[in-house]
Amino acid sequence: MERILPVLALEATTQVLGQEPIVPFAILLVVILVIPILFERLKLPGIFGLVFSGLVLGPSGWDLFQTESVMINLLADIGLVYLMFVAGLEVEIEQWRRQKNRALGFGCFTFSVPFFLGTLIGKIFNLSWQNSILVGSLFASHTLLAYPLISRLGVISNEAVTTTIAATAFTDVGALLILAVCVAISQVGLFSLAKIFSLLGWLIVYAIVILVGFDWAGKEFFRRSGDDEGNKFLFVLLAAFLAVMGTQFIGVEKIVGAFLAGLAVNEVVGEGPVKEKILFIGNVLFIPIFFINLGLLIELPSLINNPVIFKLSILVIVGLLAGKFIAAWLAKLIYRYNWQEMITMWSLSIPQVGTTLAATFVGYRAGLLPPEFLSSFVILMLVTSILGPWITSRAAVALTPQPVTATVAVTFPPPLPEAPRTDTFTIVVPIYNPHTQQYLVEMAALLARQAKGRIIPLAIATAAAQMDAPQLESSVQRSERLLTKATTQSQVLGVEAEPLLRIDDAFAPGISRAAREQKANLIVMGWGKRTGLRARLFGNVIDGVLWASHCPVAVTRLVDSPRKIQRILVPLENLITPGLQPVQLAQMLAEANQAQVTVLNVCDRRTSSSKIASRRSHLSDLVSHLSLVNPPEIQIIAHENAAQAILQAARLYDLVVLPFTRNRTSPSGLAISDVTTQLVRQITCSIVMLGEPQQIPTGITTPGITNSITRV
Repeated sequence: MERILPVLALEATTQVLGQEPIVPFAILLVVILVIPILFERLKLPGIFGLVFSGLVLGPSGWDLFQTESVMINLLADIGLVYLMFVAGLEVEIEQWRRQKNRALGFGCFTFSVPFFLGTLIGKIFNLSWQNSILVGSLFASHTLLAYPLISRLGVISNEAVTTTIAATAFTDVGALLILAVCVAISQVGLFSLAKIFSLLGWLIVYAIVILVGFDWAGKEFFRRSGDDEGNKFLFVLLAAFLAVMGTQFIGVEKIVGAFLAGLAVNEVVGEGPVKEKILFIGNVLFIPIFFINLGLLIELPSLINNPVIFKLSILVIVGLLAGKFIAAWLAKLIYRYNWQEMITMWSLSIPQVGTTLAATFVGYRAGLLPPEFLSSFVILMLVTSILGPWITSRAAVALTPQPVTATVAVTFPPPLPEAPRTDTFTIVVPIYNPHTQQYLVEMAALLARQAKGRIIPLAIATAAAQMDAPQLESSVQRSERLLTKATTQSQVLGVEAEPLLRIDDAFAPGISRAAREQKANLIVMGWGKRTGLRARLFGNVIDGVLWASHCPVAVTRLVDSPRKIQRILVPLENLITPGLQPVQLAQMLAEANQAQVTVLNVCDRRTSSSKIASRRSHLSDLVSHLSLVNPPEIQIIAHENAAQAILQAARLYDLVVLPFTRNRTSPSGLAISDVTTQLVRQITCSIVMLGEPQQIPTGITTPGITNSITRV
């Protein structure tokens, strides 16, 4: 001990900490956790907080991090690759196919006009033609930051909105293609048409190999992997980094390969748990570190003292806004959109975040862009990420969604097309927790009795390697006790019960498979707490069932006996979702208890009285398709905060039935909308969240980098 103390005294504590690589990593984690939350409280984008943190912690600030740090550069490079991989992974290919004509038209406008103005600005600041063209390409792309907002306003089906969403793929691909050519030419050092055509030829061949080969390999691997999500997750990551490695051999920037890999496995991954885990890993770790590293590169003295940056920033912002406005105006003239639709298209195409910042970083690192342009485009990111959603929130209120077709008039629950028709309404009730089992079985029994159906209490015993293992025997005995209790309770309630014991490797697949085998019409589950690292990273049982189930899933949190429910509230966040199953479920429960159902829709406070009357009439028409014996009461509330309005109304009710709306901005867990997330946390009465099967379309997913931006 006496020998150790002198050694410790020789070195200052700060030096020891500086040599320990885990310390800067811990600081990064604190920044990622705390800073975005603080900036969002200030009504600023969380991503700007990360860039600002890099500026403060870097050489221009406290000098805790160095731009040449091997660890930070490695993590930032992974974040850059991840950012563009997610961009390709979330491109709405099906939406592009449906809107390809108008998407190509508007995509050409919103790409070419800003591209021309950006190139002109580059020449004004004495850049070469090659570098000016690169600046023009940075103007061309856009990030759909306001997607959650237009989804909440219920205008996601408006043709102008869907056209803008579909055009994102065109602008991203075009911007990355120009970036790849410019960077490759700068590396060769000699400009010639022969070299450009040679590079484009190799790039086309490589793109075909990636898009076709990885798509085929992914489908084969997923087919053979079964339910092993871990192997699927690793395969998708391997595909991304293999594509990045391949770009190094043909002399193309690696973010192009990452974007192509995302496009290649897009349809293979689909919308499922694997994609959720991919987004989770990137959005909570690697992508935020990329934005922090971007802040390290900004020179604060130059930002403050260099008048060129100020002039350039003003010109860049004005040029971008003007270019996108002209593009939206041309689309208005050709496709005959009204002014509200045009302004919405303009505002949606304004934000310059994901692809723009990634390409700016690559151009700066390749020596094609001076530091002044890097700082100016960071300022552009801040201005457009605030201005774009703000304009959207005011313009999109006046939009008219496309009318909902008769597909909303589906009887609860929807029949399976491949299953034979049956007159028996079947509800599967997974039971595990004896403390919540009573209310859960009561809820299922009330619904089954009203539908003259049956319930199947289901208990899952976790499989073991040997079927005579003591732990399996113990699990089976426990499951049998739970099933006996559930059967007795069902008989008391006068409902037919057929208990089912299943031995399976995991709870979620076991529940989904048993429900499919029993041709279940509905699964009624208890609320599961999300605790522990595994649940947060890989999801809990509810997540797995919601992703895999063939039928609707009702997730319940019951604070009292369902038989005491007399007042039921069904908030509908928007009026375009083609499914009124929450209303049907609430009505079934109301008829069993002689209760009253209220359907509530919250519109913006600025909505005129005529618009409110129109929404009420529209909602009444939708409900009338259900042919209910006792139609529910319809309420329309004008409020600036939908969640707060619903919370205030919910105080008068015994049960709130929430539609399960998948939100692509949620990196993991119950991928529910922002409003529903807030409601679940604060509502004190009983709650039922009704999720539709994955194969039933629930709208358009968030394209591009919105996922990352919303998280950070």
